[in-house]
Amino acid sequence: MEKLKSLVPDSLKRMVAESTPDSLPRTCSSLLNFFSDMELFHQMVRDLTDPERAFCGKNKDAALELKQKGNQCFLNEDYGSALTCYSEALRLAPVDVDDMDKNLVAALYVNRASVLHKLDLLMEGRRDCNRALQISPSYAKAWYRRGKMNASLGNFEDAVHDLNIAKNLELSFGGQRQIESELRIITDMFERTESSLVQHKENELDLLDEPDQIKLKCVITPNKGRGMVAPSDIPPASLVHAEEPYALLQIISKHCRETHCHYCLNDLPPDKVSCTSCSIPLYCSQRCQIRAGGQMLRNHPVKHGIQGNISHNLDTYISEITLGNDSESDVDIPEHKHECQGVHWPTVFPSEIALAGRALIKSLAERSPVANFVDMLNLSQNYPQIHPESKLELHIYSIILLYCLQHSSRTELLLNGASIAQIVILISQIRVNSMTIFRMKSADVNGPLHQFGKFSHSEVSLTSNVEQVKVGQAIYRVGSLFNHSCQPNIGAYFVSRSLFIRTTEFVAVGCPLELSYGPQAGQWDCKDRLKFLKDEYSFRCECRACAEVNLSDLVLNAFHCVSPNCPGIVLDSCVVNCEKQKTRHVQSATGISTLEPFMQVDMLKCLPSNGSLRIDPGFCLKCDSYCDLESSFAAVNRAWISITRLKDTMVSGEISTTVLTAALNSLCLLRSTLHAYNKRISELKDAATIRSCCKVEDNLAEAFCLVGELQLALDHCKASIEILEKLYGPNHIVIGYELVKLSSIQLSMGDRTAVKNINRVSEIFSRYYGSHADKMFPYLQPLQGKLTKLVQ
Repeated sequence: MEKLKSLVPDSLKRMVAESTPDSLPRTCSSLLNFFSDMELFHQMVRDLTDPERAFCGKNKDAALELKQKGNQCFLNEDYGSALTCYSEALRLAPVDVDDMDKNLVAALYVNRASVLHKLDLLMEGRRDCNRALQISPSYAKAWYRRGKMNASLGNFEDAVHDLNIAKNLELSFGGQRQIESELRIITDMFERTESSLVQHKENELDLLDEPDQIKLKCVITPNKGRGMVAPSDIPPASLVHAEEPYALLQIISKHCRETHCHYCLNDLPPDKVSCTSCSIPLYCSQRCQIRAGGQMLRNHPVKHGIQGNISHNLDTYISEITLGNDSESDVDIPEHKHECQGVHWPTVFPSEIALAGRALIKSLAERSPVANFVDMLNLSQNYPQIHPESKLELHIYSIILLYCLQHSSRTELLLNGASIAQIVILISQIRVNSMTIFRMKSADVNGPLHQFGKFSHSEVSLTSNVEQVKVGQAIYRVGSLFNHSCQPNIGAYFVSRSLFIRTTEFVAVGCPLELSYGPQAGQWDCKDRLKFLKDEYSFRCECRACAEVNLSDLVLNAFHCVSPNCPGIVLDSCVVNCEKQKTRHVQSATGISTLEPFMQVDMLKCLPSNGSLRIDPGFCLKCDSYCDLESSFAAVNRAWISITRLKDTMVSGEISTTVLTAALNSLCLLRSTLHAYNKRISELKDAATIRSCCKVEDNLAEAFCLVGELQLALDHCKASIEILEKLYGPNHIVIGYELVKLSSIQLSMGDRTAVKNINRVSEIFSRYYGSHADKMFPYLQPLQGKLTKLVQ
């Protein structure tokens, strides 16, 4: 990309930089003509579209090599490595290749099922047996392994059926005798036990289990354009909207390709499923694989073809297992099918470009002109506000994408300026309107628990850090209509790929329903919020939090007053300049917005009691004392060296007393230099990933956990929560995350007050996630289980 951009003449760059939606066809046509005569450009297209140059194809030799390596690991009882080898071999193995007179993919599934059995992952192993039998119904070993799985699961009737079929198919006399021996044991168990078939279903995607009862109203406002408003009074925690991604417009994040399902975006299980045609995507189930690729993993006729003396009931039983569910393959336009034609451009392009490719494929499948499809999406776009460098990138990506689709699609695409201009608009729409799909991840911090409290190290982790992980992005047509506010009254979350939006507070009739696009007041200061929204979405936020001077923005990066007993705020020039630019700036302390009622009592102590307000760099807002900011910055930088050293040693798990002491001294220095509510003392939000990484108090809490000083860890964790409650309020979701850490430490210490905090966590999570709280935070159940043991 950089090479192509550098070759574009300056005159053409200026034309692109000055382009508007109306002039796009002309600039796109000019750039297309320039590249059409460039060998480097055509070489790039060939590299992206030529199957011979792709790295995503199947590879029999590599699969066989991994199979042999897996076999050796299995013999050495290294089951974890064997599982990895077999899974990677399945990813590379062609479906129509045999190995030792057995289908290679079927053999790999059976081998992996054996490993899963050893690891006591019985349901996963049985699913692998089913997959092998859908390819090779007469595979005796697959039926035998399935019978063993069912026996371990307690499904003795099915186990007897499986082993009878295996005996009927087994050719060797020794094999038949072994199966007969197993049959006698399992038949005896079946006759002595009232067998109840355990029914287990693969991952279901029918997630809209709570009715969407509120019909929202879409309005147009002068400042924000289209937006959603409440048609009536709406109480907190109400589900106001639920939606699936539109058409094919959903894609996994690149860094999650090895860990999450490429269709539903859930975590991959041990028995993950590969694409049947290429080696890139992985799926959590065959259902997701079919929905994404539109192909059944089958290598045999419609009838199973097993010969012999088989009863009608057993014949039906075999068919149910080996033929699968043909209805699953009834997908209108599989989202991945056009991407596994032996090419790798979908894996190389940025996510929004690959999403645009999927949108164009849908347009072609529906025989709809690209312009009509873009109009039908009816999404906002910000092309006029895009930076000139980004405009040039959009032009180049659109031209390359069109060339790639011509190679991948049988439908002829018009290669001209008008078509490219529509793709540019489509990509700009995706950039503005796509929503980030995230998952809540719990990262446990373990310590020498066996020396402390009632629980061993294997039973419970010392602290559970909760963070948001971006797993994908998607277009939700109605979801894109909700406008942004840095003080939102609704929150969005995802279960699988389904979007859910709930109110986080009472919303009166006619009030806008607004969510946060990332930054929120109390978490980011105003200048960082404005910069992020301008860079990512090309608009200047004019919500109440950004238009009015408010206490949270003042304290987040504030310094401590030089007067020891004064709780006043000292600001640097960056914060002062931002606050003075606010459109509804006030000159009195009584006119400052507190944003939240909980701030009024404690935070208003930071302001002058006489009502006058002087906002200047280095001067205390309460007593007007002057602070040497240069010295203050130098002190903070010195303190941060010790905090950084502590974090580095925590990674290795080797924390010395010297490092801990230095960090504690640095904390004292920070407390005397920074304001008590400064976010660096408690936590810091990373604007690039919009996820929290706890600082100072949290680092110290985690460090003391690692060395087994649980009481000190508890004290610092409580100190962190005390500051966060001042910034966010007592019921904010961030407080819920911190309480998970606090309660896990309390459980480790055998502290029964953990009951109160775990109940509070459940209340906060229910407020934000309703009936989906358990799905979003499955680690709460183990905590509650440990709590039950403690109380007993």
